[in-house]
Amino acid sequence: MYRNIRRLSSTVTKNVSAVSVFEKSCYHKIDFKINGNSPVQEAVIRFSAFNVGCLAVTDDKSKVIGVISERDFINKVASVGKDSNNVKIKDVCTLSPNIIIAKKSDSLEDCMNKMMFKDIRHLLVSDNDENDEFVGMISIKDLIKEVNQKNRDIITRLSDFKLGKGGFFGSE
Repeated sequence: MYRNIRRLSSTVTKNVSAVSVFEKSCYHKIDFKINGNSPVQEAVIRFSAFNVGCLAVTDDKSKVIGVISERDFINKVASVGKDSNNVKIKDVCTLSPNIIIAKKSDSLEDCMNKMMFKDIRHLLVSDNDENDEFVGMISIKDLIKEVNQKNRDIITRLSDFKLGKGGFFGSE
C-alpha cells in the first residue's frame, strides 16, 4: 500500500507542467515584467501592491534580461543604505545568463529541483528552447499549493477506496 502511495505521489509531480502551475499562480493575473531602467522603488511598490516577491526585468525592447526579487532589494539596496529612488533595477537585479528558467513543459518535480539547486523561490517560464519568449513566472508557493492539492486528491481517493466508494475512480 505504501508503495502505491509513493507511486501516486511521484506521478503527481511528473504530470503537472510549469505552464499549468503558472495558470493558477498569482503571476497569471498581473504584468510580472518591469523595465530595467526604472528605479528600484517602482519594483518595491509592485511587490507590495501585487503581493509578489519577484518580477521579470526587461530592456527597452521588452525583452526579458533578468529578474529582481525582494531578496535583491534587501541585499543590494536596503542593507547598504542606498536610496531606492536613485538606483536602477538593472543595477541590482540578477541578469541573464545567471537566471534559472523553466520550460513550460517542465514537470512540477523539475521546477522544484531547479529552485532547490540554486536556492531560489521564483522561476521564469519560457515558451520553448528556441526563443526568449517568457510566458510566465511561478513561485515556490505555487508549487507547494499544487503538491498539497494533489496530495488531498490522493488522500480522498484512498479514503474512498477504503470505504468502498468507487476506488481510484473518485468519489461517488
